Amino acid sequence: MKKIKLLSLSLIATLVFSACSDDDDAPQVINEEEVITTLNLFLTPEGGGEVVTFTYRDLDGDGSNPEISSPALSANTSYTGRVEFLNELENPAEDITIEVLEEAEDHQVFYILEDSLNATPASYTGALDNNGNPIGVEFSLEIGDASQGNLTVILIHEGDKNAPGAFEGNLSNEVGGETDIEVTFNVTVE
Repeated sequence: MKKIKLLSLSLIATLVFSACSDDDDAPQVINEEEVITTLNLFLTPEGGGEVVTFTYRDLDGDGSNPEISSPALSANTSYTGRVEFLNELENPAEDITIEVLEEAEDHQVFYILEDSLNATPASYTGALDNNGNPIGVEFSLEIGDASQGNLTVILIHEGDKNAPGAFEGNLSNEVGGETDIEVTFNVTVE
C-alpha cells in the first residue's frame, strides 16, 4: 500500500512539474522589416493624359547611390496618384505594396511637400484600414503655377494613426513608428 501511495505521489509531482514548464510558451512572432529597393510614384492627370512616373531605385540596398527619376509636372493640373513599393532583389520582383495593404493597420504613407512647390497637400483616396484610417497608397495632388521644390514620400510602420493630423496626412513626432522607406524627389512644375 505504501508503494502505491509513493508511486501515486511521484506521478502527481512529475505531472505538476512538467505542467509548469516554460517550454509551452508560444513562440514570439517576429515580423521582419520589408526590404524595399524601389519606390514608383505614378501620377495621372485627371481627365486623361500620359502617366508621369517618379522612380527611386537602390538595387544594392545601401542607399549610397540610388537611381532617381523626377520628371516634370504640368502647372495647374490635378493628378491622381498611386505609390508602389518593390523588392527587386527577388526574381521576380516582390511587390511589397501588397504586404503594406495586407498589414494596413501597421502602415501609412505620408507625402510631404516643400513650401516652394506650388501645390496643395496630397489628399488620401482609396482603401482604408479596418479601423477606418487611411493607408495612403492612393492619393490626389493639386498642382498650381510653375514652381520647383521637393516632394518626400515616407512609409511609416507601426505609427500612431490616431495622432493629431495623421488622418489628413500630416506627419509629426506624435505619429512615431519606424520609417520603412523615405524618398525625396526634386519636382519641377512647368
